[in-house]
Amino acid sequence: MTEDEFDLFYTAACPRLVGQLYALTGDYAEAQDVVQEAFARAWERRSSVLTGDQSPEAWIRTVAHRLAMSRWRRARHWWDLVRGESPPRSVPEPSPDHVALVAALRRLPEVQRTAIVLHHLCDLSVEQIATETGAAVGTVKARLSRGRTALAAHLVSEETHSTEEARV
Repeated sequence: MTEDEFDLFYTAACPRLVGQLYALTGDYAEAQDVVQEAFARAWERRSSVLTGDQSPEAWIRTVAHRLAMSRWRRARHWWDLVRGESPPRSVPEPSPDHVALVAALRRLPEVQRTAIVLHHLCDLSVEQIATETGAAVGTVKARLSRGRTALAAHLVSEETHSTEEARV
């Protein structure tokens, strides 16, 4: 479609599309905005959109409608946040076990910590961890073994430390 053909198409279809989107949105300025945006996107894709089998007007109407709905959802979400009507999500406090595990994991060397987290928390196999980290399978197995041993020792020492503090 040439530039002149696009201009003719725009002149003929724009008023219809704005009217249709105005009926959908109830906001004339919004309808104009989304139709303009849809035409801009059609111009960028004119080689595929405007020369294909589907109706270019239908394509623009669909894009404009999706833009209007997306804007409406964002505006509604923003309004809910501003009015403070959405209930704040309560985040549960971490359990003592969780805190102890995180503290123990932090004490491990990074390569061991990575292997343990990927294997036990992300459920990756040894082979998948090897691929992801670039280490050999045997190296991953060794890191897991050493990491588990060190983690167990750290968890026991954390538990012992906590028990001693509780007695005092």
